[in-house]
Amino acid sequence: MAAARINAQIAEALTTLANIVARDNDPGKDSEKRLERFMSHKLTLFTGGYNPEGAIKWIDEVEIIFEAMGCTEENKTVLGTYVLREEAIVWWRNVKLRIGADGVVILWEVFKREFLRKYFPADVKNKKVIEFMELKQGNLSVAEYSAKFEALCVFSPHYNTVEAEEDKCVKFESGLRPDIKQLIGFSEIRDFPTLTTKARICDEDGKAKSSYYKALNDRKGKSQDRSKPYDNRGKGNGSGERKQGNGLCYKCGERGHMSYDCPKKGDKSFSCGAFGHKADACRVKVFCFNCGEEGHQSPACRKPKMPR
Repeated sequence: MAAARINAQIAEALTTLANIVARDNDPGKDSEKRLERFMSHKLTLFTGGYNPEGAIKWIDEVEIIFEAMGCTEENKTVLGTYVLREEAIVWWRNVKLRIGADGVVILWEVFKREFLRKYFPADVKNKKVIEFMELKQGNLSVAEYSAKFEALCVFSPHYNTVEAEEDKCVKFESGLRPDIKQLIGFSEIRDFPTLTTKARICDEDGKAKSSYYKALNDRKGKSQDRSKPYDNRGKGNGSGERKQGNGLCYKCGERGHMSYDCPKKGDKSFSCGAFGHKADACRVKVFCFNCGEEGHQSPACRKPKMPR
């Protein structure tokens, strides 16, 4: 009896232990915990539609979480497709019918290939490749140019290999503005992080130098303005003001009117200064300032010049 009771207790203990182990190893429970961890990252739901930039961003965000969680390829697909909604979930169900028949497990790389084919088509990718190949710094800062270069470089796999580090540096350097390129080009830097850092420093130093000299010139200009004891009012507007002068008539010599409005009509005699006749018809007697005689003027005087 005692032996039978002991055996019954042992059997009960083993059953309890087996239940505990089974409960801890429950695949459903593990999946639920995994999903709970995944959703705690508050990932953006993907609803589909034509949004190539949004599709790439969503894939990047999902893969960052997968790496942090240490997910297997199979679990990645289960978790990633859990946050598909609206048009995207309809698309995914159709894909599963096409490539996941007969219980075939769809790995993440297969999902991503189909996803990008749908939401980031080849024509969009080709435009990104062309944009990368034609990228120039232009009015961007080096920091902005570098960020755009890295974002577009993703679509040109050749430049993302260790062997292509030199090509990547040459491509980046060729797009820099001439003023920066001439400062670092001779160094032939072929380590990409070093190249971008040196270029950024040159850019920032150039801007600081430009700001310094601009402020210096502004101060000089203000100083010169304060040192002038006169204004520019007398400089006028050119020929228009010079014509008006101070309102003096060139015909009669009086102020208040111009020569074309002169009230004194007729010609002016240079002999007597009167209007209405010329010098050759002037009846006023002419005296020579040299000899004092009547009948001629000093330029026509034949007598020796008198001392004054």
